[in-house]
Amino acid sequence: MVLTHDNKLKKLIVIGDRVLIRPSKPDERTATGLYLPPGVQEKEKVQQGFVIKTGPGYAIPLPVENEPWKNEEEEVRYVPLQAKEGDLAIFLLSGATEVIYQAEKYFIVPQSAILMLERDESL
Repeated sequence: MVLTHDNKLKKLIVIGDRVLIRPSKPDERTATGLYLPPGVQEKEKVQQGFVIKTGPGYAIPLPVENEPWKNEEEEVRYVPLQAKEGDLAIFLLSGATEVIYQAEKYFIVPQSAILMLERDESL
């Protein structure tokens, strides 16, 4: 398989309630005009970026039952995340983990560290 810009992240699987975010450049502004002011970015307490991939969500624990007639292998269920691919996320850097994948910088962020999402419903 030839790696292209479109398929280079296909092999990555985001786990649980985590979100993979590509940070936006400091001067990058959304179509509606949302951007972080330079003073906030300089202090590096919050960051913004675009959601690239999301995990399945919060796992719902299976009930503890010992019923021999039930199928042994029950499928894990999840409460889905609010973040969706393509959303602009503003998140706390203290909760994020910075990773470099194929020479690009990304953040792995738990949903609890995301402060706000902007979603373009027309996408």
